[in-house]
Amino acid sequence: MIVLLGAGGYVGTAFVAHLTAQKTPFTVLSRGQWDPSRPQTLQQHLRDTKATFLINCVGYTGKPNVDACELHKQECLYGNAILPEVVAKACDELGVAWGHVSSGCIFTGDRGRDKAGNVLGFAEEHAPNFSFRQNNCSFYSGTKALGEEILGYREVPDPGGTTLWEPVAPAKGYIWRLRIPFDEKASPRNYLTKVMTYAKLLEARNSLSQLGEFVRACTECWEKKVPFGIYNVTNPGSVTTREVVALIENSAVGKALVKSGKSFSYFEDEGVFMKTAAKTPRSNCVLDSSKLAAAGIVMSPVTEALERSLRNWQAS
Repeated sequence: MIVLLGAGGYVGTAFVAHLTAQKTPFTVLSRGQWDPSRPQTLQQHLRDTKATFLINCVGYTGKPNVDACELHKQECLYGNAILPEVVAKACDELGVAWGHVSSGCIFTGDRGRDKAGNVLGFAEEHAPNFSFRQNNCSFYSGTKALGEEILGYREVPDPGGTTLWEPVAPAKGYIWRLRIPFDEKASPRNYLTKVMTYAKLLEARNSLSQLGEFVRACTECWEKKVPFGIYNVTNPGSVTTREVVALIENSAVGKALVKSGKSFSYFEDEGVFMKTAAKTPRSNCVLDSSKLAAAGIVMSPVTEALERSLRNWQAS
């Protein structure tokens, strides 16, 4: 039996849909059914349901975006750093494996290009470079990096000059890094919806996660019994904002938008964006998802996943 926390959120709803479609036995545990200050209430539910695995989708992202986290720091810190530890410890004491939805927003930039010109992303072994320790991040990104640290990871200097991210002790669960989710359903949380509706866009290169593929990949980690640890659950490859806009403009929904008068414009640079449209720095980064693929879990190339979502677009 799988226990699902945070089923009402954007990601949690996708887990519910996937588990239901797969006819996988699961139960939803809402915040009103257990008291985080008394972890034994969660443990009792795990015993009652004979749970073998827990999926934690609880997190604080801010609405409409991460700028809101700067105003609600207590809730953000609790949801992204403190609560995951409470859940993991409760599971560990009972021997119940767990999976925690983290974020790729704990990185910024990329690792350059290889000899063939391919953009290199950050792997799971690399320490976050967009966190409180670097003092360069949004409060949201800082709490997500802190959450991974509290769950048992630490920075370790590497002789080669790269700071590594290593477990303090053998991991007892999964940390799944989600990165800018999208799918075929219009939603304020859907990256494609944001690109289609924002007045101005920031040009940047990013890794993305097709939401349906993300939840499938996460559940397959447990089903296939892949080794515990951190996984970058992103579609292979990366795209720029302009490349995403080009895909939208070539789709039926995009052509209809343009015909109705929609035009896509861009901020002059990130400095102008920060001065006029944002209250806190944004993470724009590329992640390496080859560890997930090596574990036998396949996700579509990012451009293919974007084209499929646009082809099957469902307006709200």
